Amino acid sequence: MKIRYEQFSENYGHDVIDIFNYYIENSFAAFPEQAMPHIAFPVMQSLAKDYPAFILLDDDADSKCVGFAFLKSYNPMPAFRFTAACTYFLHHEYTGKNLGSSVLAKLESEAITKGIRTLLAEISSENPGSVEFHRQNGFVECGRLKGIGVKMNKTFDVIWMQKELKV
Repeated sequence: MKIRYEQFSENYGHDVIDIFNYYIENSFAAFPEQAMPHIAFPVMQSLAKDYPAFILLDDDADSKCVGFAFLKSYNPMPAFRFTAACTYFLHHEYTGKNLGSSVLAKLESEAITKGIRTLLAEISSENPGSVEFHRQNGFVECGRLKGIGVKMNKTFDVIWMQKELKV
């Protein structure tokens, strides 16, 4: 598998929303309860404005879009300008292939060049795979908001995980 990174752009908007909608409809990895329309891509794009953001393409599969990743503001106040929240999703057929770790490494590298010192991940307690992935990649749990989410008629905690980058 030969993965190539491209700019997070409208050219891949439908693919990004389709990947995200899979997780909306089939898991607790994405918080919305209903699939998003393709016209929602510009909203996602605006969240990533001025932050590292990219699309993953599999050149061995005719440049198929197999994921996306971006950083976004944790809080718009200037006091938090060195902190960013992570968002990344892989096409479900591309999980478990060590791709997530390389995507995270690229995000971290680009974050450092932007002066970001801390990355945050917001994760559902019903997504233990993501909690473990982040733990294995140097994140530590730094907060838990108990029982604040409800999806698929199930209440869940929101877990915040944090990683200090080596700047």
